[in-house]
Formats: sequence, structure tokens, C-alpha cells
Amino acid sequence: MTEQEARDFADVGKDMGDNVIRAAIKAARPIPANSDAITATPYVWRDPSSIPPRPWAYGRWFLRGTIACVVAPGGVGKSTMLAGTALALASGRSLLGKTVWDGPKRVWLWNLEDDLDELSRSIQAAAKHYAVEPVEVEGRLFVDSGMEGSTLCTAVEDDNGFRLLLPVYEALTAELLRRKIDVLVVDPFVSSHEAEENANTKIDKIAKAWGRVAKAANCVIVLVHHTSKAGAGEVTALSARGAVALINASRSTLVINRMEPEQAERLGIPQEDRRRYISVADDKANRAPAEKADWYKLVSVDLGNGPMDGHAPGDSIGVVEPWKVPDPFDDVKPGHLLRVQQIIDAGDFRENAQAADWAGKAVAQVLDLDVNARTDKARIKQLLSGWLKEGALKIVEKSDGNREKRKWIEVGNWLQHTSAALEKCAARHGAAVKRTECSTTTLPPVGEGWCGSAAGIENQVLQNRGAADLSDDGGLNANGDISGWNDCAPGGAA
Repeated sequence: MTEQEARDFADVGKDMGDNVIRAAIKAARPIPANSDAITATPYVWRDPSSIPPRPWAYGRWFLRGTIACVVAPGGVGKSTMLAGTALALASGRSLLGKTVWDGPKRVWLWNLEDDLDELSRSIQAAAKHYAVEPVEVEGRLFVDSGMEGSTLCTAVEDDNGFRLLLPVYEALTAELLRRKIDVLVVDPFVSSHEAEENANTKIDKIAKAWGRVAKAANCVIVLVHHTSKAGAGEVTALSARGAVALINASRSTLVINRMEPEQAERLGIPQEDRRRYISVADDKANRAPAEKADWYKLVSVDLGNGPMDGHAPGDSIGVVEPWKVPDPFDDVKPGHLLRVQQIIDAGDFRENAQAADWAGKAVAQVLDLDVNARTDKARIKQLLSGWLKEGALKIVEKSDGNREKRKWIEVGNWLQHTSAALEKCAARHGAAVKRTECSTTTLPPVGEGWCGSAAGIENQVLQNRGAADLSDDGGLNANGDISGWNDCAPGGAA
């Protein structure tokens, strides 16, 4: 480039003056009004209530007129999940905990790597588990298999270069419209084209073409994708193999993960069983608020297809069902914590779960749990952790009988009630209550708002109440609340 060619408006302005440039711009001919002109459209103000809502088809996962991705490693239960999803959509039932908006949907499963028998096993196992009858999905469920000859190729890359196969997209759109399909699932995406999967520009063109089909047919197109080999550990949208352009073009990206070993240990689930638990989350919720991960458990369903003579077993097929991560504080009431505090206050309890005098044994005694049972012990650890975090318990270091330094658990801040009415009631029983505002989120407000508080309460609240004798039954009534505190009406009246 010569010096003359490198000159710009700033250089011209120095030589000729800014006024000359302004005059030249002003005298320039306007762009003729033709079909190639670029024009800006003024926005027309609208009443918000008149704007149509987004056309969701399934929960907040599948949105009409868009493509969605499902990203998962092999063997995690992806096909099992999709079989259950298809039945939920076609039947209109919330089998997996997701709402099927506006009634049953017409679903087309197009699997390019499994044969029809294998697909039928997954579908029929889910139908058997959820008692889905044929009439519930009749005329609304369509299944094709690449292994049975129903191949699909939307783009090629050969000696003539890369090109989209537009007639294929046109035929897809026509069939989607003819069958009035609401959701098309293509599994896996990599088998639906012959382009270089690491080339962003090419994958972007393929994804955008799928998006145009979804828009034209007013349906959801779900492209199922594998993770890369480097995608070990937690699966995210970026774990998808190949070009990131596919993820960028999608409106939602569901990622499927197995339960991690650490989480299984924390929940008391045996490591050999953790593979049965999977989570599904939208890692790219750019058109809806991000949802918390949904958990599912893989259960086995016997198809009953073994030989009549019983010499060979039938098929046992996995089915996903919704599963909730257990909350260790479910059914734990404030009176339980108070009783644990009393037991710990009356003795010496270690922080180490392997110690014979572990503090968890006090929790087990109050909640009737077994410290030798894996799930119970895991729950006890979580309860202790929560109470330690809230300050109801605390860890101190002191010497044991052998003068060795050990960590012990002691009472931190005694349980306190902040209700003004019960504060008056406590005073009538001779209780000295120090009132503070409760801010805990770990301890559930059971009964009348009991909670753990960092402010604490004097021991005489426990000793002078009169109505609450905690020596034998812990002063707990049938509901796990503290006996004596509910014998006062609001305002302190007896």
C-alpha cells in the first residue's frame, strides 16, 4: 500500500479542511429507494399485554421455532431420557416432571445409530413403567431408525467443497408440516451430516439451516450431541464435541451428568449405585430463567419377553423417573435441635466421625437414626454441618484424657424463639430470653417459627421453664416441638 492509498479522512481534513469534507458529504447523492437499500424501521410501541407469550412446548426446555441441543457422554442414559421425554410429550402427561403445554404433542424420534428393536425396548419399558396405554399416543408418536434404512444427510463436503443439501431441508420441512410434528429429535447430530465437525463456519450454516426448518414448521428440533473425549468431569454446554457453533445457534442446551462420587458419598449412596442417578440442566437458558438441575433415577423394568420355558431371562431395560435430592433437614424440627444441644451439653462429644464418642451419636439418639447405616450416617454429618454453620454448635480444641489435643463439639448458641407472643409466654415461665432477629435459612421454621440464632439464649431458659421437663422424653411433643411452649395463646394469654 502506497502512502497515497493509506490516506484517510483525517489526512484529507488536514489538507483541505473539515468544511470541504462536510460539503462533499452534504452534496452526495441519496441512496436510491430500491429493494437493495438498507433502511432502519421505526419501532411501533405496543401494549405489553398484546405481545403473544413464547410458545413453549415442554417445560422451559423446548421452545417452538427454535433448535435445542442435548449434550451427554455415552452410556449416561441419554436415549433412555429421550424415550421417556417422547412418551411424556405424546401422551401429554408430566411423566418426568415437566409440563407439556397445551396438551399432547406429535413427536418424531429419528435415531441414526440404534435399530428399531432397541428403540422399541426403551419406549415400551417406559410405557410399562408409567402405565401409558397405546391409545394415549396413537397417531402422535413417529419413530425412524438409520440402521433400518431411514438415513439422513443434510450437508456434504467432497471434492466440490462444502454445501448444504437444500432439497433435504425442504423435504424435512414438508414432512414436518404434513404430519404436524411439534418436536423432532435427531440423535445423534454428528450422523446427520458429512461435514467437518470442528469447522465453525460449516457447522454454523448447518445449524442455521435447521433453525430455518424449525421456524418454517413451527416446531422444536432437538439435536442430540456427544461430548468430546476431553470433556471428562462435569458436562457443560462447552463439553460438546466439535465446533461450538452448534451450541451458539441453539436456544437451549440440556446437559446430562452422572452423580459425582463426592455427592454420592455425601448423600450416603453406595458408589456402585451412583451411576443410576443423573441430573439434567439447561446450561444455556437464554430465553428463560436458568432452572435448577432436575434429578432422575434409572430404574430397571422387566419387559417380560423371556422364553416361556424360563431357561433364559428377558430384557431388563432402564427407565428414568424423577428423583429429589433428599434434604437432611426434612422432618427435623427445632425441638430436635434443642434436645441434641442438651445431650451434647451434658457430656463430651468428639468432632471425628470415627470416634467412639462422636457427636453424631447424640443426633442419632434424638432422630432415631443408625450411625452404622450409610445413608443415616451421611444425613447425620449434614445435620451437624448445618448446625455448626448456623452457630447452634461449635468446634473447640481441648485435651482428652491422655492430654492429647482433640476437636470437640459443644453447644454454640442455644436455640431461640423470636416470636413476641412466645417471648411473653416464656417470661411467664421464668425464662430469660434475649430477643434477636432470626436470619437462618438452614433450620426450617417449624411449629411457630423456631430457628437457630447466632444471638443465643441463656441456659436458664431450659432450666426454669417449668412446663418443659426435658430429662426423659426431651420435652418434645408428638410433633417434635417443645412441650410447654404451645400452651400460651397469641399475646401471652393462657
